[in-house]
Amino acid sequence: MKTKKLTSIYKGGRTALFVKAEIKDRFGKEEAQKYDPTKNCFTFQGWKQRGYSVNKGEKAIKSITFIKDEETGDTFPRTVCLFAQPQVNKIN
Repeated sequence: MKTKKLTSIYKGGRTALFVKAEIKDRFGKEEAQKYDPTKNCFTFQGWKQRGYSVNKGEKAIKSITFIKDEETGDTFPRTVCLFAQPQVNKIN
């Protein structure tokens, strides 16, 4: 059975504004100003791949990304669970 190739076509926009607002509500204006979706807000696995662990008990920020099916060219939304920089620690 052949596995479909799916890629994210995230470009920011309204979902990034929602995530920034959620970071501001949870961690304050200063953390929201530091927010960059390409540098400091990732999924659990994204942080793990970068050598970080999500702090125990942290709640994810729900967002939406858009996925493209490489075979058909169709795009569809997918919910993602993100964690911001204040929610993680570097693994020693």
